[in-house]
Amino acid sequence: MSKPLLLAALSLFLAGNVMAAEDDSANTEKQSSAKPAKKAKKEDKAEDKKDETTYPDWDIAIGAGAATDYIFRGISQSNRNPSWNSYVEYRYTPQKDVQFYAGTSIYTLDFPNDAFAEVDFYGGVRPTFDKVAFDFGFWYYWYPGGRTYNGLEPAFLNCTNGFYTPTGGCNTLEARLDFYEVYGKATYTPNDKLTLGVAAYYSPSWLNTGAPGTYASWTGKYVLPDKNLLPDGLGWYISGEWGNYFFGDTKDFYGNVPLPDYATWNVGLAFTYEVLTLDLRYYDTDLSAAQCNVLTGDDTATYAAKNVTDINPSGLGSRWCGAAFVGKLSFDLTVKTNILK
Repeated sequence: MSKPLLLAALSLFLAGNVMAAEDDSANTEKQSSAKPAKKAKKEDKAEDKKDETTYPDWDIAIGAGAATDYIFRGISQSNRNPSWNSYVEYRYTPQKDVQFYAGTSIYTLDFPNDAFAEVDFYGGVRPTFDKVAFDFGFWYYWYPGGRTYNGLEPAFLNCTNGFYTPTGGCNTLEARLDFYEVYGKATYTPNDKLTLGVAAYYSPSWLNTGAPGTYASWTGKYVLPDKNLLPDGLGWYISGEWGNYFFGDTKDFYGNVPLPDYATWNVGLAFTYEVLTLDLRYYDTDLSAAQCNVLTGDDTATYAAKNVTDINPSGLGSRWCGAAFVGKLSFDLTVKTNILK
């Protein structure tokens, strides 16, 4: 073979090896660059999966608040004074549309029998069907620290109001006011702005008076638009309730009298920021001062001749059921936990 032909063959051989090496290098780079992409996709999927709720799921809800008055179904429980409350609720969700819960809460109050707090224990189940959510449960109200005012001599020690009225009557109240309710609720949420609700509560002995009590209410809530109206992060909504309370007759201690039925309503505007809510609300009932006194045994009630009725012979009248404007600041936080998983 001549030298030119040998050099040409050697050149072709070297060129082929270089090209093959470059191809291998390119393939290596492709494989190298492909691995991080696949890894990133896997990490993204893992993160998405981590964010998804898995069942069964456990949550703990906690919260607290301070209000200028503690009003329960239209009637002040704190003698028109400020009150604070707190709660903790444990939630178990075995599957997407069913949740079981149990909790306890405490409210400061000012009751005529000197009970120093309301401590609640409750539990139930919340099933959901598309846009309709239900809530069925049991609620126990405990009022520790009370004493009995039976109206017997000496009067200034045995009437909650501290004296006999000109008609010879006084307000009486037992030490034990504890009672329980069973309830059912339903809410309909057609969109992310509007929520409508109905609820019914029943107790065989409301406030341990012996009188059965049934409370039915209708509620509504509408989330207001906040675009260009409120600073970033703030939200607001309006809400209201109309309720009716129906009672039976009391036991012997209270004279076997029929407790007065009544209607109550409230409407308010609330502002939200993260876990905080500031609620500004108006409350009222259709109860007279005399009827309010029968329901409360108010220790601050005052006498007026117009308040003397068959079920209120003392002539005392209470201001705890009238119109009131209440401000409340509260926080509510839900924490996911794996403790019981």
